[in-house]
Amino acid sequence: QVHLVESGGGLVQAGDSLRLSCAASGRTFSSYVMGWFRQAPGKEREFVAAISSQGVRTYYTDSVKGRFTISRDNAKNTVSLQMNSLKPEDTAIYYCAAASNWGNDSSDFGSWGQGTQVTVSS
Repeated sequence: QVHLVESGGGLVQAGDSLRLSCAASGRTFSSYVMGWFRQAPGKEREFVAAISSQGVRTYYTDSVKGRFTISRDNAKNTVSLQMNSLKPEDTAIYYCAAASNWGNDSSDFGSWGQGTQVTVSS
């Protein structure tokens, strides 16, 4: 398993940008598929984005395509989520997660961070 710690959340206005970061421990970070999920109050956790182990492949849920960008730096053991044109419906706790194989369901990911709150005001 890998230990994950998110940072970068906060309170912003609609239309603003925010960059989330996730720092991972362990020497095998570059072997993991990394993903971002989010959970809004009263809702189930949902997939946001994923990136393959070497960063070649990315995948996004439809609601964030064109606005969010996932990236990783295997030399620094970090994965980031650049969020532009934020909307109030993006308000949620955002979680970083690691998986051994490609997937976009929470059950595919075995390691999770503690989450970081993102609040977008209208």
